[in-house]
Amino acid sequence: MTAVAKASPGDDVLSPLVAVSVFLAFALAYFLSALIRAVTATLSPVLSAELSLQASDLGLLAGGYFFGFALTQLPLGSWLDRYGPRRVILAFLGVAVLGCVAFAMASSFTGLLAARVLTGMGVSACLMAPLTGYRRWLRPATQMRANSWMLMTGSLGMVASTLPVQWLMPVLGWRGLFWLLAALVLLSMLVLAALVPRWRSEAALLVAEPESSGYGFIWRHPYFRQMAPIGFVNYGGMVAVQTLWAGPWMVQVAGYTPQRAAVGLFAINLCMLLSFWLWGMVNPHLARRGIRAERLIAWGLPLSFIALAAIVVLGPGAGWPLWAAFCVSSTFVSLSQPAVALAMPAAAAGRALSAYNLVIFAGVFLVQWAIGGLVDAFGLLGWDALARFRGAITVFGLCCAAAYGVFLLGHWRQRAAPGG
Repeated sequence: MTAVAKASPGDDVLSPLVAVSVFLAFALAYFLSALIRAVTATLSPVLSAELSLQASDLGLLAGGYFFGFALTQLPLGSWLDRYGPRRVILAFLGVAVLGCVAFAMASSFTGLLAARVLTGMGVSACLMAPLTGYRRWLRPATQMRANSWMLMTGSLGMVASTLPVQWLMPVLGWRGLFWLLAALVLLSMLVLAALVPRWRSEAALLVAEPESSGYGFIWRHPYFRQMAPIGFVNYGGMVAVQTLWAGPWMVQVAGYTPQRAAVGLFAINLCMLLSFWLWGMVNPHLARRGIRAERLIAWGLPLSFIALAAIVVLGPGAGWPLWAAFCVSSTFVSLSQPAVALAMPAAAAGRALSAYNLVIFAGVFLVQWAIGGLVDAFGLLGWDALARFRGAITVFGLCCAAAYGVFLLGHWRQRAAPGG
């Protein structure tokens, strides 16, 4: 018989001042993790030229981060529920420091890939740890706000990965940049150790709850299954585009220079930052009105399909504004993450969030790699750059629509059920 952490909702709610300091400590770590995640999009022209990388190599290099991320998700969830966010994130960030140092010292594509996998493993707790804590420390409406604003800090990290990285490159080079990132991650560890509370001892007491032990009940949960397809394809695809493929499209299809593409990525990520800030502002009001996450997703996510269709049709005319429109309209699916946590027992929050995050980042890894693979494959057919990228994005868009269709069927069944 397996045990899970006992939770008494409301017993561990933090005071406003403490909650703000805890949020800011976690936000610094997540900012850095997002910067590290997205920096390959900005560095892709330099890495391609220096190491003669193909499109599929770039996809694999960026995807290696998410592969490492996905490897840790299941044990991470159990450790978060048992040991708490503070102990777990500090241990994981130590691995992230090693990954950044390894990337800075790598001399081959294999070395870069191994370092990215290690880094992905190290920062994999940077969102799950705070969300697990928020599930116990904050009230439900505030959890939705905190989730959106954590994603906002992630978008700020992605903004920092664009123009600021371009400005630093002539001074530090890409190797020096990763040495700097290693030092900043070490600094974030000190801030977390100072500000984040320990998991209360009574919250770590184990009680027998066979129906909610392990991960089986999470994978079988109807709500989890309803949200999994859009998490994998739509959410994962949004991150794949934002952190990699928007950049190569702007350079190879829209004719942007690398510097102009960096400006475009900066603008896309700034739009994402503002979107998550707005979600954080309106989420508590929507929750009080009883407007559920799945209802908002059903209404809003189709806007992202319209943006993708416009990108494919316009081709060279589709610059950063349309990619920003796709990413912003895809943020509806971000509401699924805290909704999954709230649908599960508080004692299983770490496992629920990590299981769903595994779905998302498995999707990121596959979509990043698959788009690069499709671009290369269509090139073998003799297609030019425009046709290759158009073909790859069309396949991606069809997969997004199919995943939404599966979600919508589950949503309709839920509404038709008694009490739905």
